[in-house]
Amino acid sequence: MSEQLTIGELAGRTGVATSALRYWEELGLIPAPERVSGQRRYPPSAAELVAVILLLREVGLTLREIRTFIAARSQPGDGWRELYGRKLAELDERIARAQVARTAIAHGMACPHENVFECPTFTGAVRARLAGASLEEAHQH
Repeated sequence: MSEQLTIGELAGRTGVATSALRYWEELGLIPAPERVSGQRRYPPSAAELVAVILLLREVGLTLREIRTFIAARSQPGDGWRELYGRKLAELDERIARAQVARTAIAHGMACPHENVFECPTFTGAVRARLAGASLEEAHQH
């Protein structure tokens, strides 16, 4: 029989709290392990699965998306590519919004007015937002 890991050992190897491991098991991200005298016993491969989950979280996938990704690997086809495509489009949108926000903040930092509320560009942007303009549209005014 191969080496089995307790939940504490798996947590130690991966840096993930035991409570998170139990939660991920409940969500179906980690398969329910064998039990020995009522204690969870994970195969060593569980550490790699936890690392996959951590990596996918770091690139921005939600736990629901990670569950879909993990389920897709056991099905024929490349459903994971569809998930990645949607996530890539979402990230592109977030990056575009962040770039607009960065431009607005950079303007604020370069504003010669001692009080930003006296800046005509700032007050114009505020008026534009009140009129329903997006941040990008408001900053162009």
